[in-house]
Amino acid sequence: MNATILIDGHPATADDLAHQALVNYGAYTSFCVEQGAVRGLDLHLARLEQAAVELFGESPGEAELRRLMAQAVEGHHACWLRVSLFSPEIGHRAPSFAGRPKVMTAVSPPPPPLAVSVRVKTIAYQREAPHLKHVATMGLTRARRAARADGFDDALFTDAEGRVLEGALWNIGFIRGERIVWPQGPMLAGVTQALIQRGLSGAGLTSETRPVSLSDISAFNAAFLCNSATPACPITAIDDTAFAADPAMLDRLQRAWASQSPQAIAARDDDEGVSRLGR
Repeated sequence: MNATILIDGHPATADDLAHQALVNYGAYTSFCVEQGAVRGLDLHLARLEQAAVELFGESPGEAELRRLMAQAVEGHHACWLRVSLFSPEIGHRAPSFAGRPKVMTAVSPPPPPLAVSVRVKTIAYQREAPHLKHVATMGLTRARRAARADGFDDALFTDAEGRVLEGALWNIGFIRGERIVWPQGPMLAGVTQALIQRGLSGAGLTSETRPVSLSDISAFNAAFLCNSATPACPITAIDDTAFAADPAMLDRLQRAWASQSPQAIAARDDDEGVSRLGR
């Protein structure tokens, strides 16, 4: 992947990148940028704010995050932007630093969707600090490798009691009639999931969030995954349970997501569409 990487707005040095490679402590968010705007920008900013305060004790602040994002994507009509938080003051032998983290921005071409359909294998696994989008990703990759070695496309995580949580890189939704059911449990609150949720009523759909056990999944008509690169993709099988793809329903989910307009990164005094972060 060819990426342009900046640290606090300056070209990344070898030392910056060495720290990122050797110290696995930090958080990030990533998304598609279209003409300087992002769907769900308010949610991405809130995610970074929460992670910064929890992991480092201090946030760079919305204004600085916006400035660095705008600088990173300047001149790009469409791109993929990853915004990461880290501190060179934190290492394996010196973990105690508290203060403002550095901001790494990495700009690359927009990636394609994850897939057009997937078959997933359930794996009992819960991410560390699942409410954070953090950089401790070995478990995710290991689970995806195990699922593919068994002939599946991806991994779906469950807890010790067999309740569905989240995918390795995505959230899952179940469909029953005109209703979307989101699993409830310790997991990352996905931005794309939230954008779909915001637009469901306009697509004539309703929703609920509740615990979903593996024993429940055969009662659903269909299932889908969603993440920032893939607004909605049909899941055609979970273990031995098969689902028929429903193109009309997938189109309604896509429309629910698309109904949420992109929000400009560059803040303006009259910008009413973007939420202001408050503590």
